[in-house]
Amino acid sequence: MIQESDRSGNFYYYQSFIYRKIYCYSAENNQAKPWHMNCWFSPMTETNIIKLLDDIIARGIEINSSDIHLEPREEFVRVRYRVDGLLNDADPVPKTKQAALISRIKVMVNLDISESRLPQDGRTNVKLGRNEFDIRVSTIPTIFGEKVVLRMLERKRTLLSLDELGMTPEDLATYRRLIRQKNGMILITGPTGSGKTTTLYGTLKELNSRENNIVTIEDPVEYQLPGINQIQVNYKTGLTFPRVLRSVLRQDPDIILVGEIRDLETARIAVQAALTGHLVFATLHTRDAASCALRLQEMGIEAYLVKDVVIGAVAQRLVRRAPQGRIGVFEVKEFQMGPGRNPTPRC
Repeated sequence: MIQESDRSGNFYYYQSFIYRKIYCYSAENNQAKPWHMNCWFSPMTETNIIKLLDDIIARGIEINSSDIHLEPREEFVRVRYRVDGLLNDADPVPKTKQAALISRIKVMVNLDISESRLPQDGRTNVKLGRNEFDIRVSTIPTIFGEKVVLRMLERKRTLLSLDELGMTPEDLATYRRLIRQKNGMILITGPTGSGKTTTLYGTLKELNSRENNIVTIEDPVEYQLPGINQIQVNYKTGLTFPRVLRSVLRQDPDIILVGEIRDLETARIAVQAALTGHLVFATLHTRDAASCALRLQEMGIEAYLVKDVVIGAVAQRLVRRAPQGRIGVFEVKEFQMGPGRNPTPRC
């Protein structure tokens, strides 16, 4: 065995130079295949690990990947990139580099490198050329080590307008009529990765003006919107959705975006905001647009309040269609206004 240390002398890495042939499992053909990477392992210095991680991230940015998965296996670390909704395998990483690679990721996002038994979350940003990217990191323990997922978000990514989302002319006209109301609640629903944030940001982009005070409460803030006050919740410091939402109501807002209604307390405050003259956008997890009102009632909101404040809902999915790739499919539903609703449109 050969021992090497970095300049600080705090970390020691051991690496074998024994030439050996490694086989990795291929999920595609259910057969073992020789590892095509160089089997003469180079010394595992800190510089090599940093370069390895930089190459993995740079490759993800190059192929426009939304997520990078590092999945420990018994004999290697599987690397996969999610591109256009599908995971694609890349060159695996030797098992001997697993611990150092994961530690490097934790250091990069200021996580506890000594904690490997509990999930952790962190974030950082990197710059490639003129583009800046936010990277959200999530770790979780598995039987072969910690699995890591890096979510890639381009800061200056061009946001789609409502006309570019893919709504039918009828649905788009209905949705524009809804978002021009001065008060009420509009709910966006769909599975994870269906484009709810894209729809909401496109909506705020259209409503953003000097006359409107727009405040968003998100977890996390995925893209920075000029001219809009964006707040990221922080559960570690007690900055939760309900607490932020109460404070936002004292900030004289015109339009409020709640990243997700997760509990009864958040739902009640959001309903109260819609009742007191604010236009509220929020997301829920339901199967279709019509189920949004029922979901609020199941959470504990009275039926008469739901009828009075919810003015519309949008259900959306991303459907794969060759050769265009994934396209958005929308269902826009306009609910009948309750007796207390003010139908005056926003100018």
